[in-house]
Formats: sequence, structure tokens, C-alpha cells
Amino acid sequence: MTLPNPNDIHRPAYHFLPAANWMNDPNGVIQWRGRYHLFFQYNPDGPYHANMHWGHAVSDDVLHWEELPIAIAPSPNSPDQGGIFSGCVVNDNGTPTAIYTGVNDDYSLQTQCIATGNEDLTRWRKYAGNPVIGEPPAHLGQTRDFRDPFVWRREGAWYMTISAHIVGVGGAVLLYRSHNLTDWEYLHPLFVGDRARHGRNFECANCFPLGDKWVMIISVMLVNAPAYTLYWVGRWENERFIVESEAVYDAGVSYASLMHLDESGRPLIYSWLRESRSVELQKKAGWTGVQAIPRVLSLDSRNRLISRPVPEVETLRGRHQHFATEELSETAISVGGLALDIEAAFDAQAATNCGIELAAGHDKLAVVYERRAQTLQVHRRYRQPKAEIDSAPEGIVHALDDGETLQLRLLLDGSVLEVIANGRTRITSRFYPDSAETPSLRMITPAAALSLDVWEMALRV
Repeated sequence: MTLPNPNDIHRPAYHFLPAANWMNDPNGVIQWRGRYHLFFQYNPDGPYHANMHWGHAVSDDVLHWEELPIAIAPSPNSPDQGGIFSGCVVNDNGTPTAIYTGVNDDYSLQTQCIATGNEDLTRWRKYAGNPVIGEPPAHLGQTRDFRDPFVWRREGAWYMTISAHIVGVGGAVLLYRSHNLTDWEYLHPLFVGDRARHGRNFECANCFPLGDKWVMIISVMLVNAPAYTLYWVGRWENERFIVESEAVYDAGVSYASLMHLDESGRPLIYSWLRESRSVELQKKAGWTGVQAIPRVLSLDSRNRLISRPVPEVETLRGRHQHFATEELSETAISVGGLALDIEAAFDAQAATNCGIELAAGHDKLAVVYERRAQTLQVHRRYRQPKAEIDSAPEGIVHALDDGETLQLRLLLDGSVLEVIANGRTRITSRFYPDSAETPSLRMITPAAALSLDVWEMALRV
């Protein structure tokens, strides 16, 4: 393995990624005997999508991750000989059990398989009767796109959702039930999308209770548009999900989100952050794919999904700069690098637009709120635009409640930018400046700014 350049300014410092090569979806995430385990899609051969395995990392605090050897690899002449696709891990009465999608060599056959782990989850034994679910129900009219099992226990039974599509209709989430994790009964589609709005097929559907409601989070693949993540809030009635509202979870590069409850009962969500640069540049860097900082989920009084970075991330904060209203101007504020945690508040009614701009060398990254359009936007402006790097603006509707101030939380880490507005609106972006020389921040329309706090993040060792 050729390790990436340690001086790569685009490589994150406090977000998790393996030492090298390709990573995408978080797979099984579980807190087992006090330690957090993260499994993830991983190609040990290089920084490109192929030869999917389950990578493995472990942490005591969801921040400092130790990468471990590969957990689950494809087996020749088996249902997973073409790759170990996404899934989850559950605690089956003291037995750690992974449920994943196994694929054949050209991915045309996708089936659901299980494996059981040892006491520290480093060795896995595949079930001799795999697959536990073969091809999808014939009446759905499909032969592929049948993957990403998400499993939970409710009222004495196991339930599984599988992300799929119905030919000629669109994305679908299929519901199964079992009493032993090996014998599964197909029940019905739990949710069927509208192809025009939600795309051809769904991926990585999660369905879980939150407060007194149920939430479904789905990654969608649109036609002639970027993939992104949606969520629905509703009710669970008679093994059916009754939709009450729909919204965008993240309008940027966040994808394939996976929720789990930790031992304290916190609903934590993990997400893969895609690259916004060409395959050639990814190969040159020697790595691709990052995991978002885990977030704690809740619903507000209007049943909007709130997600906030785990409070543990604040332990990484180093040098702090605080600026009150009267101290803010258009003068640039020097910062010590591209690893920052930023909190800012604005009176959005005081200006047409407001926000923060980061300058790194001659390249600029701006997070802007436009009052009239009620949109949150990310703009990336490179001194020398390159076809290999996406610089299109990213945006999402963000309507403020009456009298509400705009509250921004920005996590910047190398090429990663996580933006959360008022806890409920999210854009995750990627920014690849040519230089990290003398980075600085400035306020857009300082008259609208109420406060700014900037922490330089301590790098992981």
C-alpha cells in the first residue's frame, strides 16, 4: 500500500478515513462492550470503487478511531464473491450479527447475507445457509438494485428494510420480518417513491423511531442530477409507515447515512462524504471518501429533523477567538489552518445576505444566506477553475421562523466542510484550494453579524 502524502492539505485531520484507498458507506455501526465499532465499504486495492470489503475501525469516543484489519471479505464461489456491499450490525441476544448485501461479479445478483462476530468483532463467520434472502419478489419486476439491509427489533420480531426499485415506478423500501435473523418473510413495500421527484432507485434506507414519531432516511439517485439524502417523518401503524412530512436531510455530498443507538440511548447518525474531484485526482492523492462527524438526532416541535455534531467534538477545540457584534467588520481574521470549528449568529433581517467567507491562498469558500430567497448556499471560487474539480454552487431552502436568528455551525477540515443551520438544514461540501497559505475568515455584511466564535482544532495523533 502506498500511503498518501502526509502534507496533503486536502486530507482531513479530525474526520475519520482509512490510511489509504477507497472508502464509502458506513456499514455496521454499533457500540459493543463500551467501544464504538465502525464498519465501512472499503477497497484494499486502491482509491477507486471496486472489490468491496468491510473495513473496520474502533473508538472509545467516536472521534479518535483506530483502523483495524479488514472485517469481512468476499469468498470465492459464494453469494458474496463479487463484493461485500452495505448493511448493518445488530446484537442478537449477545451475538454480534452483521447483515449485508452479497453481490456476484457483475452486481446483477444482489442477495442478503449474515455473519456472526467474535467477542471483539475482529473475526466473522459467514452463515452456511447464505443468502438468507435471495432475489426480490418477482412481481416487482427487477433483478438488481436490491441491497443495503437495515435491521431493528420490535415487539419480539426482527424487521429489515431493503432498498430497491419497482420497474417503471421508482424507488422502493421493502419490508421483511423474521424471528431468528435467518428465515425472513416478505411483507410489503414500506414506502414507494415518485420517480419524477425521488429518482429511479433508493439506497441505504433507515427506518427508526425518534421521540413519538418514526423517521425514514433514504439516499436517492436522481436522473441527470446529483444524488442526495431525503428524510420523511411519520407514524408506524400495522407494520406500515404513514408519511406526514418530507424534507432534504443534506443538499451536498453527504450520502448513505446510517443510524444506530449507542449504549446511552443516543440516536447517532454516520454519513459518507463523497469527493467532488475526478477519479484521476483521487488516484493521485491515494485516498478517497471521508466519514462525517457523527451527529445526535432529534425532532423539534414541528417534527423537523435536528442533527448536531456529537458534543465530544468540542474536546478537540484548541485556540479560541471570540468576536462580539461591535468587533466584527469586513477585516479578515487570521486562522491557523484548515481545521476549524466555527459558530456564528446573524440577524438575517438586517441585510439582503449574510454569512462567512474563507480565503485559502487565492481560492475562496463562502457560506451565504440569502434573505429574500430564504436559501442557504455554499460557493467555491477557484482562482484557476479546473474541469476535474466541481465548483458549482450548492444550496437549500432554509426558512427562518418568526424572530429566529440564523445560527451557523461550520466544521472545516482539509477539503471537508460541514454546514448546519439552526440544527435543521444541512449542506456538506468539498473544497480543494491550491494552497493553505495564510487562511483567513471575513464576515459577509458585518452589520448583520451578532457573534463569531472560531476554534482551531487539535489534530489527531
